[in-house]
Amino acid sequence: MTVIGLREWVALPDLGVAGLRAKIDTGASTSSLHATDIEPFERDGEKWVRFTAHLGTVVQLRHRRCEAPLVARKTIKSSNGQAQVRYVISTTLAQGSFRVTSLQEQNAELARQAQILTNQVAQAGNPAVIAKEARQLGMRPNPHLGFVDLKSGKIVVGKPSRAEAAINVPGYTP
Repeated sequence: MTVIGLREWVALPDLGVAGLRAKIDTGASTSSLHATDIEPFERDGEKWVRFTAHLGTVVQLRHRRCEAPLVARKTIKSSNGQAQVRYVISTTLAQGSFRVTSLQEQNAELARQAQILTNQVAQAGNPAVIAKEARQLGMRPNPHLGFVDLKSGKIVVGKPSRAEAAINVPGYTP
């Protein structure tokens, strides 16, 4: 099952239109397209309509001259009672024509999640956080420090001599 959202990037390939942001209404049996310069005509004995499709937004205006077979002609009454003739065509709608946009949005979300996880890992690796969590688990620091003498392999208990302390022991500051 394909899931679609309220607004999707679509194409109308029969009309040569791509990159159209459509508002999806799953309960509608037809959709509208802003069109002007509408001219009905005949081609090979069939009724057709020629029109200028207005695509995009106020920020990015695009127009495309289109032709399509005419399916019906309907008179629509607006809420103020004014009648208007609408031409009905049948054309192919291709969802996901701008799949890249969707993938870019997913990529941005995944990058955001990765950053959150990286921050959580860094926070969890903080020695103060580790010590606090260890205390919450009932762990206590060992008061008797022990070190492994790397030359002899023996465990040295207590405070190391000055010479032994000069050896860099990660996590230990005498």
